[in-house]
Amino acid sequence: MEQRDVLIVLFDGVQSLDVTGPLEVFSQADLRTPGAYPVRTASLDGAPVRTGSGLMLTPDLALPAAGPPHTLLVPGGRGAREPDARLVDWLRLHAPRAPRKVSVCTGAFLLAAAGLLDGRRATTHWSRCAELAAAFPAVRVDPEPIYVRDGDVATSAGVTAGIDLALALVEEDLGRDLALAVARHLVVFLRRPGNQTQFSAQLAAQTADRRPLRDVQQWITENPAADLSVETLADRAGLSPRHFARAFRAEVGTTPGRYVDRVRLEAARRLLEDTADGIEGISRRCGYGTPEAMRRAFTRTLGAAPAEYRRRFRPAAPPPFP
Repeated sequence: MEQRDVLIVLFDGVQSLDVTGPLEVFSQADLRTPGAYPVRTASLDGAPVRTGSGLMLTPDLALPAAGPPHTLLVPGGRGAREPDARLVDWLRLHAPRAPRKVSVCTGAFLLAAAGLLDGRRATTHWSRCAELAAAFPAVRVDPEPIYVRDGDVATSAGVTAGIDLALALVEEDLGRDLALAVARHLVVFLRRPGNQTQFSAQLAAQTADRRPLRDVQQWITENPAADLSVETLADRAGLSPRHFARAFRAEVGTTPGRYVDRVRLEAARRLLEDTADGIEGISRRCGYGTPEAMRRAFTRTLGAAPAEYRRRFRPAAPPPFP
C-alpha cells in the first residue's frame, strides 16, 4: 500500500474548518486503512496559531522541519489573504516537491502568491474569485466549480468544498467503498464532483438594494414556473422594462434572464436530488415547459442530462442501524 502523508499548513487567521474538515476525512480514511494517510500540521515556527474564530491550534512541528509530503494542504482564512512573506517564500521553495498540492477556500491566494497557480485553472470561495483574478492575472480563475484539478494542483471553493475535495482524493487513492464509508461516518454525502456548480452561493451573492427588486428576486424563487419575462417582472417592480433590466443588472450583477435561468436550474436540481418526481413533471414545475428544454439547460451548464444528474447526485438510502 502506498503511503500518502498529508501536511496541513497552519498560520494565524486560518479558517478552522478548512483545517479540520479535510483532516477528519484523511484521518478517518487512515483509521480504516492504517498507514495510508499520516497527517501532520505545521506552522512556520512550530508555535500555536489562533484561527479566525479565536480557536488555538497547536501544530505538530515547524515547517522547516517538515520533509516534503505527498499531499500539501493549504487552508484559507484571513491569514491567507494577508500572508506572512516567510510563509509564501516557504511555499515557493518547498511546495513544488510535493506530488500533490491542495488548497481549501482562500488558501488559493497563498498558492497563487507563491506562483504555484500561474497558468493554471483554479477556484476559491465564490465571494473572492474576482479578487483572486484581479490580484493574480496569470491564474485562470473559474468561479463555478466546487473544486478544480489542474495537474498536480487542486483548489476548492468554500469550507465544505474542502471536504468534498478530500473525499474525492480518498476515492481516487483507495476506492469508492472506503470513501463512502468515511462520508457516512462524517454524515455527508459522497455525491458532489468538482464540476458541480456553487449554485446557492451564486444566488445569494448579490441581493438588490431596492425593495421592489428584492421582492422580484424572491418572487422568482418562489414561482419558477410563472411567466418570468422582463415585461412581467418589470410590471411587478413598477418599472418600465428598460429601466427594470438596467437596474436589475446593476444591483444583482446579472441580467434578469440569466438570474431566472439560475433559479430554475437550482429548483430542478433540488427536485431531482430530493424527490422521486418524474422529469416531465419537474420540467413543468420549474418553468422549462418540456423535458427537452430542461435537458438542454442541464447539459449546457452541468454537462449531464437530468436523468444522469439524478443518478449521480441523489443520495442513496442510508444503511439500517445495526
